Amino acid sequence: MLKKKAPLLAECQPHSEDETMVPVLTSKKASELPVNEVACALQADLQFGLSHDEVSRRRAYHGWNEFDISEDEPLWKKYISQFKDPLIMLLLASAVISVLMHQFDDAVSITVAIIIVVTVAFVQEYRSEKSLEELGKLVPPECHCVREGQLEHMLARELVPGDTVCLSVGERVPADLRLFEAVDLSLDESSLTGETTPCSKTSAPQPPGTNGDLTSRSNIAFMGTLVRCGKAKGIVIGTGENSEFGEVFKMMQAEEAPKTPLQKSMDLLGKQLSLYSFGIIGVIMMVGWLQGKHILDMFTIGVSLAVAAIPEGLPIVVTVTLALGVMRMVKKRAIVKKLPIVETLGCCNVICSDKTGTLTKNEMTVTHIFTSDGQHAEVTGVGYNSSGEVLLDGEVVHGFSNMSISKIVEAGCVCNDAVIRNGTLMGRPTEGALVALAMKMGLESLQQEFVRLEEIPFSSEQKWMAVRCVHRTQQDKPAVFFVKGAFEQVIRFCTTYHSKGVSLPLTNQQRELYQQQKSYMGTAGLRVLAFASGGEMGALTFLGLVGIIDPPRAGVKDAVVTLISSGVAVKMITGDSQETAVAIASRLGLYTKGSQCLSGEEVDLMDIQQLSQIVSRIVVFFRASPRHKLKIVKSLQNLGAVVAMTGDGVNDAVALKAADIGVAMGQTGTDVCKEAADMILVDDDFQTIMSAIEEGKGIYNNIKNFVRFQLSTSIAALTLISLATLMNFPNPLNAMQILWINIIMDGPPAQSLGVEPVDGDVIRKPPRNVRDSILTRNLIVKVLVSAFIIVCGTLFVFWRELRDNEITPRDTTMTFTCFVFFDMFNALSSRSQTRMVHEMGLCSNRTFCYAVLGSIMGQLLVIYFPPLQRVFQTESLSILDLLFLVGLTSSVCVVSEVIKKLERWREGEKAEAADTFHDV
Repeated sequence: MLKKKAPLLAECQPHSEDETMVPVLTSKKASELPVNEVACALQADLQFGLSHDEVSRRRAYHGWNEFDISEDEPLWKKYISQFKDPLIMLLLASAVISVLMHQFDDAVSITVAIIIVVTVAFVQEYRSEKSLEELGKLVPPECHCVREGQLEHMLARELVPGDTVCLSVGERVPADLRLFEAVDLSLDESSLTGETTPCSKTSAPQPPGTNGDLTSRSNIAFMGTLVRCGKAKGIVIGTGENSEFGEVFKMMQAEEAPKTPLQKSMDLLGKQLSLYSFGIIGVIMMVGWLQGKHILDMFTIGVSLAVAAIPEGLPIVVTVTLALGVMRMVKKRAIVKKLPIVETLGCCNVICSDKTGTLTKNEMTVTHIFTSDGQHAEVTGVGYNSSGEVLLDGEVVHGFSNMSISKIVEAGCVCNDAVIRNGTLMGRPTEGALVALAMKMGLESLQQEFVRLEEIPFSSEQKWMAVRCVHRTQQDKPAVFFVKGAFEQVIRFCTTYHSKGVSLPLTNQQRELYQQQKSYMGTAGLRVLAFASGGEMGALTFLGLVGIIDPPRAGVKDAVVTLISSGVAVKMITGDSQETAVAIASRLGLYTKGSQCLSGEEVDLMDIQQLSQIVSRIVVFFRASPRHKLKIVKSLQNLGAVVAMTGDGVNDAVALKAADIGVAMGQTGTDVCKEAADMILVDDDFQTIMSAIEEGKGIYNNIKNFVRFQLSTSIAALTLISLATLMNFPNPLNAMQILWINIIMDGPPAQSLGVEPVDGDVIRKPPRNVRDSILTRNLIVKVLVSAFIIVCGTLFVFWRELRDNEITPRDTTMTFTCFVFFDMFNALSSRSQTRMVHEMGLCSNRTFCYAVLGSIMGQLLVIYFPPLQRVFQTESLSILDLLFLVGLTSSVCVVSEVIKKLERWREGEKAEAADTFHDV
């Protein structure tokens, strides 16, 4: 066989070593050429395949059939890149200044804080990347390829241009193929084009001009698409990044991922804190210089105070809070690739969702039956399984309990080539829906009860399929035709209609009734199939109609309603027709009276500015391609929206990368799609997005609570020491006591605020404005009020104890303990900005309880344990002293609770005023 082929191959052989590497053909070019010319251009033998030596040579040039995600960065580089955060840079600068000022204890504590932050962030991101890699390894794509005359089973990554590949039902196409044999081949291209209807494929060349669109290239099988029925052989024309998949991948890599809102907030906070710090240095130096003090002494004091003011615990809390959020999301079956992404969902105000496989299951399902004698039945359940029921006026129909319905089910089951095994469909989705219907009725065995004598296969031209069968137990009786297809085609073969077990003549009035019913089901977005049976093709009995749709996933409607009510706009983007798109959107509660939709063609006619003017009013985008999706995301971002894009196909990858947060499906999602996304839903469950938004809002609130606690404590400590320095007072706290306060300020009580449980009502609150700084006016007021109370209370205790004008250990112990107790009560009131302490429950955050108890025990040890008394220069206090301090320091919590109550009262009045306005 090889010798016969040798002359043909010789004609195509190149004459120099440089030409050995065959060019990669584009799918457009390959679709226009006859098969023999494609084989010649690729120097391939269709029957014998390539030799192993030739494969190795081509692979050295073309590479593996996979996507080179990126050069794997060494771990040390990934670790170093974590130091680019502005707050980390600020802390590094503080550590360097501390060393220059010989304040080594400060330098050590800051350095330790930096190492903790960077390590936590690095470990979490590394773990996420590893989870992703494992997800990709679960199902490595495989294929059947002809090499040296033998059919081999191998990994798809081993293919090279010129290989001959064999396809059969249920397989994924491993590379772009120019088909040279195709028998009843139908491919599901929804992962690439978004179109759910399977595409029929042939091997005939196409004239130029008819193959401009991917969907119109009927002799090309694209990488990643699924064989729904039939079998085929094809020659590999493009692998890896040179496939149509690869084109989308290259577009995705060129797209820059935007900075997350939390990163922007942290950048801003870092800049603000730097500004305030330098302001403090300047003011203290100026005042000291005016008082005639030595300028270098004043600079040293100024810098040490500024370093103390920078909350080095903030990056730790942000990182740990985000890491805990990521871990909680893993339990909810979502993998988050970058830490700040969890929080980004908290301010997401638009979700652009792909329809197929995201809002819907990408599994065709019968939802409606209309019998020829006028009965309407509803069908429950989703997917290729037996879960669900057929309901007629609320009553369950099973088996042959209703002859009119079972006749339709019988025809759909017998006139069918699909098989469902363990919930997996082998065959066309529409036929799979009919087999699933028979399973719900307990009639799936009908398929085996008939012997097929003849088949007229379905074709896109005739739009119907017929089989001639006899019952296995009645083979001596005349054969029966079962027909299914488009209503207009099937009704032409009918002369009677079935009515309660008998056949009646088909009148024009009946035809009109069926036509109306078909139109009604069509406008509801259903794909309508008609059924008939009889002894002769020209004299069939009409049985009825079924409506089929790719239905919404369970729970998606509730999630959509909750999201919309909380101020998040949900937009559906699909490659489907307008009727189908609007029908699904209506079922989900997305599309209501007055809603608008827009086609991909209309999007093409607009630039981003024009689209931005109307995009907020559009709910459904139909007949949309990857290019349109990207344009829609950009136009929404143009309006300042924070956009989440969900999707599962290759066609979503570019938009996923461009969106503020890309969400990919773990089960149905393609590898390209998962690489582009920021978050992966392992169970493909849209409801998980709602949990993520809840998590995001909760995380931001916890970070805000921590900032409030730490800044109020920082400002209080700073003010206390600054006043003492500037007014020439004796220092109320010694160095060790300040260090202890700093440990509490950045330590367990502060850190425990980051793990406060998420408030259940947070999902109903509108998304925050990304332009808002963490330091809002409201927060600054609360910080200043708390700091003012702490400073006044501590100075009062200091003044009360200092009546003899001599500083004794008792004076500093009372002042020191007063400040620490103020800290504890301040932390308690900082647990929430809106809810009262008694509403949250004292022990709802156990970590906080343990942290506060630990801090109080530590403080008591410092006061009463002799070795620590010597280190901290303290002395024992009486029980009355402690009771007095607890009473005084609780004032910071009481005032904070009163402020929350006043805010709630004002909000209630505003809401009442708004309701009154609406009533008017």
